[in-house]
Amino acid sequence: MQEEIQFLLDSLTESMNNTIAHLENEFRSIRAGKANPSMLSAVTVDYYGSQTPLNQVANVGTLDAHTITIQPWEKSLINEIESAIRNADLGFNPTNNGESVIINVPILTEERRAELAKHAKSVAEDAKISLRNDRREALHELKKLEASEDLEKNVEIDIQEIIDKYGKTVDELYVDKEKEIMTV
Repeated sequence: MQEEIQFLLDSLTESMNNTIAHLENEFRSIRAGKANPSMLSAVTVDYYGSQTPLNQVANVGTLDAHTITIQPWEKSLINEIESAIRNADLGFNPTNNGESVIINVPILTEERRAELAKHAKSVAEDAKISLRNDRREALHELKKLEASEDLEKNVEIDIQEIIDKYGKTVDELYVDKEKEIMTV
């Protein structure tokens, strides 16, 4: 019985770690006014007939706080990269100099910062919903084990402690991201 309970708690923890990793990835894609190569992580380029992530066909870096440079490994991809960035609907207007693609990241307005903070809050809330779903699933699995009433209550307390810990992590990540977004 103890092995099954430990497996249940380990599975719950692993699922929560995945939720936190997904949240961090989502937060990385929300731009905070500073140029960051991860802003282009969702961009894929048509590379010989298959959609390939941008970072697998070019070096993506920053020149300064407001400029992203993309140096394709094959110069023939410059136009393809430009159109992929425009089609990704990230609000960027890339230009090229024949050698590389350059993106000037505009400074965010206060209104846009508020929109991004609201979006970040929504993403954090989605993560919390995922945590609650994981808790519900773990409690359901616990009921299937048909453990003694005392053992079941103790495991429910353990599950809630795990949920609370990860919920606090979500809140901390959101507060940090909101601060990053709102900092001019």
